[in-house]
Order: sequence, then C-alpha cells, then structure tokens
Amino acid sequence: MSNRQPALFISHGAPTLPLEDSPTRHFLAQLGKTLPRPRAIVIVSAHWESAAPLVNLSPKPGTMYDFGGFPAVLYTLRYPASTDLALAGEVVNLLRDSGLRVGTTDHRDLDHGMWTPLMLMYPQADVPLVMVSLPHGASADTYFAMGRALRSLRDDNVMVIGSGSYTHNLWALMRDGSAPPAWAAEFAEWMNQALQDNRQSDMLQWKTRAPHCRENHPSDEHFNPLLVMLGAASDDTPPVKLHDDWRMGSLSMACWRFD
Repeated sequence: MSNRQPALFISHGAPTLPLEDSPTRHFLAQLGKTLPRPRAIVIVSAHWESAAPLVNLSPKPGTMYDFGGFPAVLYTLRYPASTDLALAGEVVNLLRDSGLRVGTTDHRDLDHGMWTPLMLMYPQADVPLVMVSLPHGASADTYFAMGRALRSLRDDNVMVIGSGSYTHNLWALMRDGSAPPAWAAEFAEWMNQALQDNRQSDMLQWKTRAPHCRENHPSDEHFNPLLVMLGAASDDTPPVKLHDDWRMGSLSMACWRFD
C-alpha cells in the first residue's frame, strides 16, 4: 500500500471554527477520518510570517490565542501536539538545498490557522507536526519553491498543509448567510478554473491575471499558503476541490487537495 500523502489547502475561517455548527466544521471533522493517516504533518499558516522561512524546533509548542474579542471558552481550548524534531531537521535541509535562506526557532506556539483545522481533523493531537513560517512579502515563485522543496516528503507518509483563506477581506464582511458579492464570486470562479486546468503560470501571476484580486486579498498572507501547496503538487495532476462554502458573504471556505 502506498504511503503517499496529499498536500492540502484549507481555508480556516474564524478561530471559532471548532465550536461552530457549520458545513466547514463538519467537513474538517470527517476529513481526517477519510484520508490515509500520516506519520507527521508539515504545516504553514497565514498567521506565521517572518523575514525568511523559519522551522519550529519547540518540542511541545503551546496553543496561541492570536485574536481578541471572541467568547471566553475559546481561550480554554488546547492542542497539545508534539514536534517531530527529526523531520524538522529534514525540512531545514530540504529548504536550504533548494536555495532558500532558512532559520530555526524554539519559541513558536501554534497559531489559530494551525490549531483550528487540526483540532477538527486530528482531535487527539497524536500526529506530530513541523511548523514552517512564510517569508513576508516574498514573490509567488518563492512560495512555490518552498512547496517544491517539501514535495518529496509526501512520498514518506508526510502530509503537507497550507492554512489560509481562498478569499480574505475582513473589511467587506456582511451578515452571515448573505450571498457572495460579484467581486468575490468572480475571483473564486477564476481560481477554481485555473486550478482545475492546472494553469500554474496563471496562479503564480494571480495578482495581474485574476479578477478583483485586491478586493479579495487586500494583503497576500492568506493566499500564499495556496501557492506553497501548488508547489508541493505533482506537475501533471490537477488539484481537486474537496469543500466549498461561503461565510459572511465574501469569505470563501474552499479547501483543495493536491496529489
């Protein structure tokens, strides 16, 4: 039986995701049961950026509450995962061998872009992790190169996850249940088609080719994990959309699998 794992792009939404009665919560709660169980997970999140990629070496990262104004119960949640330190060293070497400048830290906790989906997918926190930061303000080619560097791990039963958001304009949110505005729907449809057609060049140049890119992503950090997963994908295998939902009008919760 093959030990090959997919790369996943997950739109993680609000930190309340583990507490919601929502389609995305139910989808993620089933996703970990339907996929082959990985020996470890390498994860990048929109909420961890640094000057250059960093690999976390903290053996037992804590749970970070990198938000404010949410119900008190949210601040009691814990995700006590362990770091696979041997794999973390391998990740450092793979990224460096690809030509990237890489550092390490032993002081990083899990941000909500990491623990909210993982709490649903693997609630026992018994799959070890390696957390990798995204270089702030890097080119699309750099994020793609990070995924290329990590791609070989998938053949060693390591799942690669990028946690971000398909669309992410918090200044344009509406009442939950509202229909997506045209600028969000048209952007998502363009992305859907570009991914399904495996148009890597268009995806890497999304800022100039996708419609309404700045309305959907006033800043890039929630889109960049998708570019890393694009790099971690096989060249000739188009990704598959696993889930789609819209929250608060313009917030897409789309999730994609890259084989």
